Amino acid sequence: MLFYAYRDFIAEPDAILRRSGFGRAHHRVIYFVGRYPDTTVSALLDILQITKQSLSRVLGQLIREGYINQDKGLRDRRQRLLSLTEKGRKLERRLTADQRARFARAYSEAGADAVEGFRKVILELISRDEDRGRFKPFDCDNL
Repeated sequence: MLFYAYRDFIAEPDAILRRSGFGRAHHRVIYFVGRYPDTTVSALLDILQITKQSLSRVLGQLIREGYINQDKGLRDRRQRLLSLTEKGRKLERRLTADQRARFARAYSEAGADAVEGFRKVILELISRDEDRGRFKPFDCDNL
């Protein structure tokens, strides 16, 4: 079931990415830079669990094409702080619109108890404690 859900969940974003000359790695970078504005390159590497070389290729393209800004840190000038440009925010919204709608429909159909159960299952699939700790308790009353 997870395979079929994932396949359908990424179909629309994949089509948008292809038209822009991007792939799923670009989507992940855009998503997490949007979710954590002014994140550092090292924090992004930790989240994505990829090599510097892999990130550098994708991030370089997104910066060159105007989707991501890279600024020096205020306290540590060696840090590179990443944020989405307006063009990047627009692409991120397009990429996640269908996904957000899918979740909203599924949550509405399943109900609050099922949503909380699903959340627990997903949290248990995450291996690292520090990654599980990124998520606050879910408020099922605000679906």
